[in-house]
Amino acid sequence: MQCSWKAVLLLALASIAIQYTAIRTFTAKSFHSCPIPNPVNCSQSQDTDVADRLCEESPTFSYNLSRKTHVLILATTRSGSSFVGQLFNQHFDVFYLFEPLYHVQYTLIPKLTQSKSTTDRRVMLGASRDLLRSLYDCDLYFLENYIKPQPVNHTTDRLFRRGASKALCSPPVCESLGAVDLHLEEGDCVKKCGALNLTLATESCREHGHVAIKTVRVPEVSDLRALVEDPRLNLKVIQLVRDPRGILASRSETFRDTYRLWRIWDGTGRKPYNLDVTQLTTVCEDFWNSVSTGLNRPPWLKGKYMLVRYEDLARNPTKKTEEIYDFLGIPMDSNVERWIQNNTRGDRSSSKHKYGTVRNSAATAEKWRFRLSYEIVAFTQHACQQVLAQLGYKTAGSEEELKNLSISLVEEKDFLPFS
Repeated sequence: MQCSWKAVLLLALASIAIQYTAIRTFTAKSFHSCPIPNPVNCSQSQDTDVADRLCEESPTFSYNLSRKTHVLILATTRSGSSFVGQLFNQHFDVFYLFEPLYHVQYTLIPKLTQSKSTTDRRVMLGASRDLLRSLYDCDLYFLENYIKPQPVNHTTDRLFRRGASKALCSPPVCESLGAVDLHLEEGDCVKKCGALNLTLATESCREHGHVAIKTVRVPEVSDLRALVEDPRLNLKVIQLVRDPRGILASRSETFRDTYRLWRIWDGTGRKPYNLDVTQLTTVCEDFWNSVSTGLNRPPWLKGKYMLVRYEDLARNPTKKTEEIYDFLGIPMDSNVERWIQNNTRGDRSSSKHKYGTVRNSAATAEKWRFRLSYEIVAFTQHACQQVLAQLGYKTAGSEEELKNLSISLVEEKDFLPFS
């Protein structure tokens, strides 16, 4: 007896429904598990045996029941990201990492520094998201996949900018420091602490209440959607932007070889025919795309995104830092306040490192006006006109206007966090 087409259709639909129910059941069950190695974080249940069994059955999924805050500083090179990172690094309860995605770029795809292909970008972003997810879960062993040479016994001296993380230069990660070593320079930390024990670093991470990571290797906030929506994380994104003219001036001074042609143009007044303008336009395009996403307030970013202009932070560091911590829901401690006082009124010459943060922050914000020729400023204003208007940066119509000390090229603009 042959089945009618209606019977066949019903059977197919029933089969799909059964498979869907099974997948939903498995997925829902996974997120009831607790972070290792602390089973007391399991979901509250009157049936203790059931809760314990769920923890034992799926230990690799760690739903963020403790609501540890995970912070990502999304920035670009020379936008003030090292300064912003220190606002978290100084907090006693924040475990901070300086640019761990460096290892992904320079180990997984070394040629990515020259390549701009879509495929390479997808590979880089996929690996970066996996690493960030592991680091926010305090699984620092995952970094070993990208550190060359491979760490031996979970110990390495190759972690990029290890000295920029206070937690990695303090007990229990570094036991050799004394009371006089509380404010070490980055290089001194590496010399005194020796190789990094990733097991001790993992333990330190778990002991801190929050984890903050700074990166300049994720172009847009939309690239982070999978992490933002991951229920096992409590990820909040601080997108840091800066006037592209200031970024170009800072890069030309810091990366002199890479930006040699821009420096030739600035010094001679003649634009080189082979100038790589993407060194500027890529920054503006990434800013435009990312900020547009954030300001459009998609549901997946609700309560997860805050836009910060470097210039606003430089002028009012304490007030702006308080706003950032208020957005994150983390109390701002006295260590952060003290660091701001000591590091926003100094002389840049007192800093030994090109990524140093000791400076007069208000004076630094628009110092580019006296470094760049007006021809380069005018070119930048034309190439980046959309993002300059979007972020509230005013344009200068002449060299006199550019260098007039009585004006500011930053409009008063309040970018409220998306809550």
